[in-house]
Amino acid sequence: MNMQNSKDKKTVPAGGSGGIIKKKVLIVFAHPEPTSLTRTMVSTSIEKFEQLGYEVMLSDLYGMKWKAVYDEHDFPQRVNGDRLSFIHESGNAYATQTQTTDVLAEQQKLLAADAVIFQFPLWWYSMPAILKGWIERVYAFGFAYGYKNGTNQFRFGEGILKGKRALVSVYAGGPQADYSPRGINGPIEQLLFPLTHGALFYPGMEVLPTHVIYSSTFIKPEQVEDEKRVWEKRLEDLFTDAPIAYRAQNGGDYPDRHVLAADVDPHKTGLLAHIAD
Repeated sequence: MNMQNSKDKKTVPAGGSGGIIKKKVLIVFAHPEPTSLTRTMVSTSIEKFEQLGYEVMLSDLYGMKWKAVYDEHDFPQRVNGDRLSFIHESGNAYATQTQTTDVLAEQQKLLAADAVIFQFPLWWYSMPAILKGWIERVYAFGFAYGYKNGTNQFRFGEGILKGKRALVSVYAGGPQADYSPRGINGPIEQLLFPLTHGALFYPGMEVLPTHVIYSSTFIKPEQVEDEKRVWEKRLEDLFTDAPIAYRAQNGGDYPDRHVLAADVDPHKTGLLAHIAD
């Protein structure tokens, strides 16, 4: 399997061939109920990508019975049996190819994909625990952090997943007003900043604006069909839409790799300071 990034691959039309390499998309989703809106929209994703001629890879975390807890069982061959250091054990397992088979399989999917779609319900202002566990276990030291030389040099815009695209599709039970700029829940992009900026942009992916379906708990069948059409359009534009303008660590905005330079949007603070106008 070719694990190199594939920015230059061309899309194959449905039914196409002729030696043109297909785009590959990984869908990672988390919901235990087969009749849920999440599962319905995942099926829509699969159907649309197949129409576009893309190759689809799936990670159905509940269906896979994914082990969500990151613990000592992730390291079959420990460096230190007395004290568990996740950085040292993770780095050793990755470097010596002694990772568990489920983690290795997900890393291979990530490396093969041109784009990654995350689909999940918003539970307590975040992703389901099983998806958080997927990130914790798959993002090994040396793979997603500590890339190349064990330092923080290659992160936030660089890293092993550079050149790939990411799109988050989330289903929120509350109305859109709750997530407006002054809404009681706070804006979705800020709530999901640890995922989009932290887990996706950190290892190099270009992250598209989050796709949200609000009031998903009370959605009616006719509304589902409307939402499907809107989502299909997002998927059609997966490789052309502009990503969120997160500031790259190594582009000059962070001279010490930690704090924004004093002359970069000096009146901005907090999460929004890390997004360019």
